[in-house]
Amino acid sequence: MNHTNERQNIDQLVREAAETGMSRRQLVQRAAVLGVSASALPLAFGASVGAQDAAVLRFGSSEADILSLDPHIATGTQDRTIVDMIFNGLVRYVPGTSTDFEPDIAAEMPTPVDNDDGTQTWTVILRDDVMVHASEAAGTDAYALTSADVVFSLQKAANPDSSSYSANYEGWSFEAVDDTTVAITLESPLSETLFLPNIANYSGGFIIPQQPFEALGADGFVTNPVGTGPFAFESYTPQNSVVLTANADFYRGAPLLGGVDVRFVPDATSRELGLQSGDLDVIAGLPEAQWVDRMNEQDGYTADVFGVGEVVFLNINTEMEPFDDPAVREAVVKAISREGHIALSGAPVGEAVYSVVPAQLMAGGLTEEEATEAGVNVEQDIEGATQLLSDAGYADGFEIDLVTSEQDGYRRNYEVLAEELRQIGITVNLEVVQHQAMHELIRQDENALTFYIAFRPNANIYLSQFFTTGGGPTNFSKFDVTDLVDQALATTDADEQAQLWRDANIAIQENYAGYGLFLINQVYARSESVDFGHELNAVVNLYPGIDETTTISS
Repeated sequence: MNHTNERQNIDQLVREAAETGMSRRQLVQRAAVLGVSASALPLAFGASVGAQDAAVLRFGSSEADILSLDPHIATGTQDRTIVDMIFNGLVRYVPGTSTDFEPDIAAEMPTPVDNDDGTQTWTVILRDDVMVHASEAAGTDAYALTSADVVFSLQKAANPDSSSYSANYEGWSFEAVDDTTVAITLESPLSETLFLPNIANYSGGFIIPQQPFEALGADGFVTNPVGTGPFAFESYTPQNSVVLTANADFYRGAPLLGGVDVRFVPDATSRELGLQSGDLDVIAGLPEAQWVDRMNEQDGYTADVFGVGEVVFLNINTEMEPFDDPAVREAVVKAISREGHIALSGAPVGEAVYSVVPAQLMAGGLTEEEATEAGVNVEQDIEGATQLLSDAGYADGFEIDLVTSEQDGYRRNYEVLAEELRQIGITVNLEVVQHQAMHELIRQDENALTFYIAFRPNANIYLSQFFTTGGGPTNFSKFDVTDLVDQALATTDADEQAQLWRDANIAIQENYAGYGLFLINQVYARSESVDFGHELNAVVNLYPGIDETTTISS
């Protein structure tokens, strides 16, 4: 659109707004229809809109502090929340979804070329209007992102010394063809299903600019992140807050918020009181249907329940006595009531899954119908489970020691499991430890029965991390579906790949090595004045998704 046409459309928008008294959200939607950029709205509506644009959204996190704001290291939800607003990927998940992609820093979606030597090359053409934030801490000015920054970032993501996600980039090489072109070559070709998440706005796919990172160093960058996103880092107060400010030069248009103040409020009651008093605009909620209902009954507030859900699945150590006996493992699974575990959260917060890989979120999982047809949708059968134990030589039952995190999501599921196993003669001695200690202990095979709660962006990561020899200490079951995982990796046919992943899930549950129970959806509450700017179906970074289109109405 030329400037004359845009000025005419701005004038039309001003007239329509004056005549209809449209809301801020309606204003943004109408501007999009007319082709008026978000950055032009303050010009169109003068000081009053500028004041609304300057509104800072106050976000109540359930955690006590950050761990790392280097997105290649960030694993906690509180960290993912913040880095998602600061950084971008080459492509991005379409806001509010977890399966659809669109260009982000890339000017268009990349496509692969299969090379004569068996490798595969994806060429990424970059936008020419992506600006790196200025950083006082780094002593760097704003500058235009180039292919050198992208190559630097991808090499960092692929380096195990500087990334928690380096395994996702094994066999990848990167080349800056020119200032706006990057070539990514893979030793073994991948399907779009596996390639795109690794260059998207998630984990290692976030692009870290080279100049500020090198100026700050790895340690300095953890608490002074510099990216290209709609919000720039302003300050960090330990155990208190991280303050972000709007990036007026953002290439999708200046944000409609003035910034975001992320506050660390680990006490759920304090977060709720902060929302009700008007001190907070959005808060992390409790993953309980009753809490959702209670918040939605209050005037002026909305509780949102959305994906992506974190899957709760049981791992059974197939090498540890007496669980090396398949009959004992089968007895454990038959003692479990999927509905009983879902009831801890209640629908729609808790949602059934029928394999470790959640079919409702990604290709390769089992639906209820598929699991039933394959004979791996096991219903609770206390009598049958008791008989299996007796036939295996444990008519009098036995005792086991298990550790659990103090976090409700883990502790309550272990407590329900202990009661289920008690009914078939297995006594569970449950020790509650700190969350980090639990993770260390289960990686040392402390538990024969291990609950894990996780979201991963595709079936390959779920299966390879938890059910292959390459999974190392997170292969809690010692069960191996490496052959099926490797076959799936070797094909770029999406349908064949998904079937191989389904076969792996069937094998895991046929052998009672693992069992998918349910997923826990995300729960957040907000003032009804907050509009995130997109429908909340699923957000991979485990928060509602705050971007340049998010608004707070007066």
